[in-house]
Amino acid sequence: MAMNLPSRSGRGRRAPMADINVTPLVDVMLVLLIIFMVTAPLLTSGVPVNLPDSRAKALDQEQKPEQIAIDQQGRMFLNDDEITEGDLPARLDAIAARKGPDGQVPQVYLRADRALDYGRVMRVMGELNRAGLNRVSLVTVEGGPAEGAGAR
Repeated sequence: MAMNLPSRSGRGRRAPMADINVTPLVDVMLVLLIIFMVTAPLLTSGVPVNLPDSRAKALDQEQKPEQIAIDQQGRMFLNDDEITEGDLPARLDAIAARKGPDGQVPQVYLRADRALDYGRVMRVMGELNRAGLNRVSLVTVEGGPAEGAGAR
């Protein structure tokens, strides 16, 4: 039988403990690692969005991009040809089939009237995404900040 008897040199004193409990540190580091692994892909999958009025410079383009415009009444135009919402998926599939010399899908400019419903624009963007046209730029008017932006 073993007994835990105090040592003679210490006369009942305990020796200082030299162990560090690293389990909580490892737990916190693993939780942080999981958080960063989950949020990192979300940061890179955003769509570049410009405000309706912007002071940005025009982009240099090698190829003429496809243009989709939606006017205030909700009529849709593809390169100045009026199309219906039902014709849009087939026309976008035809555009997506034309790949450039670098193998990329064509650039698409989306111009939408400021007074349009947000859902209407998002439906068109959803159709663009479904067709595989992921190089979409929202066209803005060159100028200062939007009207009423200072009044919050």
